Amino acid sequence: MNEQTPIKKPQSTKRGSLLERAAEAFDFNGLLRRDDAAPMPVSPPPQTPANPATAATPAAEREARPPRSQFSRRASDRPTTSKPVVNAPRQNVDRDALADAAMIVPGGPVSGLAEEFRIIKRRLLREIKAFEDDPQRTNGRQDIARRILITSANPHEGKTYCAVNLAMSLAMEQDHEVLLVDADFAKPSVLSTLGLAAERGFMDALADPSIDVANAIIPTDISGLSVLSAGTQTPKDSEYLASQRTELVLARLTEQAPRRIVIFDSPPVLAASPAIVLGAHVGQALMIVRADQTKESALKDAIGLMAACAHIQLLLNGVKFSPGGRRFGTYYGQGD
Repeated sequence: MNEQTPIKKPQSTKRGSLLERAAEAFDFNGLLRRDDAAPMPVSPPPQTPANPATAATPAAEREARPPRSQFSRRASDRPTTSKPVVNAPRQNVDRDALADAAMIVPGGPVSGLAEEFRIIKRRLLREIKAFEDDPQRTNGRQDIARRILITSANPHEGKTYCAVNLAMSLAMEQDHEVLLVDADFAKPSVLSTLGLAAERGFMDALADPSIDVANAIIPTDISGLSVLSAGTQTPKDSEYLASQRTELVLARLTEQAPRRIVIFDSPPVLAASPAIVLGAHVGQALMIVRADQTKESALKDAIGLMAACAHIQLLLNGVKFSPGGRRFGTYYGQGD
């Protein structure tokens, strides 16, 4: 059905879906008011989007010490050469592992979870379109609109779970493709979740100007889905992210793929700083809120620290099933 003017929802005594109940779990409007929050000073990179705004989206989560020479080299701010992207061998995503983790399985039956993430991605895609259509927000950089950061206030709130499921859902789109970037440099888990392997990744390209990040992208056997690993661990991850080279590397991710949406799975805001730095390089962020676990004070602190991000939405995760609530998926004969 085509989108029309929203129809007012009649009052009901039944509990709504996970999406509808998100607004009831926290006082989103109060938390997301910029003038109420007291954000810690953040020094965002140049060209930070103006007029930050926030909105609440209701809904349903090696260590090898780097050689000294690899990170002793000063990162250059010269652009990476625009050579053709090397076609790396496609790797197979471990669908059994996805099923065992109760995630969306490509090619599998439509489930309630898949329907929830369909609704989530529609909200995100609408925001991308609005961003791209607003010259004041894009400032000539429409690729920023197609970058989405997934984070949370604290660990164990489901950010990687939501990032992977969102990437799987977006990969099904006919007009878009998706690149899932593991930006949790201290505790990367995207590759292990999907059953993939890589020798270098995002951080390697930031630290070494001779590495073309496009050549580190892993194509998968899932149509429309590519993955970029976190790369070699370093204690200077935030410093590399704050360098001028970061924007050049990020621009390279979509330089030869204008239809690509980039999803960043970043560390929790209150546990590590990379998410705060990356927030200035994306068009929107999803803050994962764990039902019955995320504290309101922690959520407010995390949102304050993400002040450099142009648009923050909240995603409620881990809501228990309610017999009186609406169930997605049963229409397809797949009651969860």
